[in-house]
Parts: sequence; C-alpha cells; structure tokens
Amino acid sequence: MCEHHGSGSLAAGASAPDPAVEAAHVRGLWEPLGLPGIIDVHTHFMPKNVMDKVWEYFSAAGPKIGRPWPITYREAEDTRVERLRSYGVLAFSSMLYPHKPDMGAWLNSWSAEFAERHPDCLHTSTFFPEPSADDYVRQALEAGTKVFKSHIQVGEYDPRDPLLDPVWGQLAEAQVPTVIHCGGGPVPGTFTGPEPVADVLEKFPTLPLIIAHMGMGEYSEFLDLAQQFPNVYLDTTMAFTDFVEETMPFPPSERGRLTDLGDKILLGTDFPNIPYPYAEQLEAMIRLELGEDWLRAVWHGNAARLFGL
Repeated sequence: MCEHHGSGSLAAGASAPDPAVEAAHVRGLWEPLGLPGIIDVHTHFMPKNVMDKVWEYFSAAGPKIGRPWPITYREAEDTRVERLRSYGVLAFSSMLYPHKPDMGAWLNSWSAEFAERHPDCLHTSTFFPEPSADDYVRQALEAGTKVFKSHIQVGEYDPRDPLLDPVWGQLAEAQVPTVIHCGGGPVPGTFTGPEPVADVLEKFPTLPLIIAHMGMGEYSEFLDLAQQFPNVYLDTTMAFTDFVEETMPFPPSERGRLTDLGDKILLGTDFPNIPYPYAEQLEAMIRLELGEDWLRAVWHGNAARLFGL
C-alpha cells in the first residue's frame, strides 16, 4: 500500500513548479521572520488508490465543484514528502478520511505506517460514525496519533451522530485535536455549517477542534466558535488565496478578528491537492498585512505549542 512509485497518471504533474526554484521561493518568505521552519497542519497523504480517486475527482472538476481544479502536485508520494521538506516544513500531516463505513481502521493502519516511515509527519488518524469507531479510535490514540481528520462534507455524516459520542469523549479526554472540514466550501453538504459543530461543542466543551479552511463559507460563525470555546482553532487552508477569494471571499469586516484570535490560527495548505503553487498560500497571508508577529505565530508558534513540537 506504500506509494513509493509513480503511476501512469503522473504526467499531469509535469507542470508542477521546479523543486529547487520553488524551495528557494518558499524559504524566502519565512526565513526573514527568523523562524526555524514552518508547520503545515493540513496536508494530504493517503493510500495510493484512494489518492488517485481524489485526484480523478478534482481533475474532472467534480460535478459538485463546478470549476476547474487542476492538481499542481500530482507526483509520487516520496517526491511530495521531499518537496515539503525542501520548503522548510518541519512537521506536516497525512489528512485522510473515509467516505463510507469499514474504511476508518484500514486508513488508520496505513497512516500509522506512513508516520513511522516519516517521523516529521504528525501521526494522523480518522473515523466514521460506526459501532467500531470507539475501539479503533482508542487503538489509534494508544498508537500515538497526534491529530485526527473528520470530513463532514465528503463523509456526509452528522457530527452529532450518537455513534460518535464515545469518539468525541475520548478525544476531549486525551486532548488530541481533530481537523474538521465542516464549512460549506467549496460546496455545502447536508451536515456542514456551524450548527452541528456548535451542538457537539455544547456537549463536549473542552473538545479540541481545528476548523479546516477557516470555516470557508461561514467564516464569521466559525470565528465565533473559536472565540467561545477554549480549544477551538482554525486552519488557513486555501483561505485568502485568489482562487478562493473569487467565490468565497473572507469578509474584510472580520480582518480584525484574525488578529484577536491570532493564537488560535494554524497554517494549513491542502498540499498536494491545490490548483496553484504552494507559495500562494503564504503570499496570500502576507497580503493580509497583519504583521510579522502574527505570521510567526500562525506559521510556526501556534502549532508548535499545540502539538508540543
């Protein structure tokens, strides 16, 4: 199941930026801040057959997306890992997620092996509302998982499902965060939006959650949740970039809250599944003009503190 070798579809990655040139470009953005490197909490590594299907969906501008979404880094797994390291990414994640029952435990087994091979990966696990979730989440925690992924949109499940109560309870007790894609971007789902997540947090108020994409589609409401609950964070994945601003712009009126909540925002990019070069995420955040201290916290300090790095 290891994705050491390329596939016949890798030709699509020929347009990826030159690795050496791009590495120098990315490093030129964070090195002047005096950081030891950056931490990206939202990157995707999955079993090859799963990643191929994700790429096929995006390359076809999936029927629900309705706009071209070319994958910039459609490359072999090891090539993608080396790209991140060349950028100066000190730690990254392997965000993966089931879209149906009986996938979670298998994905967690794969990601444990991936994290063992790549110690700079934040050992990532996932879950789905099913009777076995309680047990395999416990096993993942015992195996040292540092972060979980929940994809409400793709999984099409309600985070309030009673089958997830023991999962949320375990994660609240262990204080292991979950990156949760629960906003309505790029397209809303049956259970996306702030209300279901707010209900979960009312029941488990100390639950650590990282709202993916800044809650794209409902930015203000998810900023409210980060303000209300002590362990709710947001990641920047794709937010503020020209690609997203075209259809789901971040409200200028909320710009000040990015500073107010500056200790709760983490760098995320969605690498490799992005339709533009990696540096665009960093450049978009520089354009916010929120100051170097804010960038230092978001690109490194906040995640280093949260994950004990």
